[in-house]
Amino acid sequence: MKLHLTQAVGQNLFTAYGEGYVQINQQRFESSVIVMPNQLISDWEPRTLEELTAEHFAHLATLQPEIVLLGTGDILRFPHPRVSNPLAQARIGFEVMDTFAAARTYNILMGEGRQVAAALLL
Repeated sequence: MKLHLTQAVGQNLFTAYGEGYVQINQQRFESSVIVMPNQLISDWEPRTLEELTAEHFAHLATLQPEIVLLGTGDILRFPHPRVSNPLAQARIGFEVMDTFAAARTYNILMGEGRQVAAALLL
């Protein structure tokens, strides 16, 4: 599915997604990524929810977003609270959704000027 949003020059936007991939600024990614308006971390280590550790969330906290959107693939699944605890300790908002909903929500929040991070499992 292609996404359309007003161009935000110099910022990362999801421009499409589909089975097993997301597209950011017209570049296709087929492995897990962290996307922020001014930063992109490709080949993020965890591929599945079971591979997520507290260290992954501690790293996300160092990026200092207002909110982290965790995209868990095709199906909405929640990590154990002790794994995501570093975000709560840093007082960073945290939402879990399927990957495509996370991409759409990221674009909306980024368009509002929010410091959002989308951590997507692909």
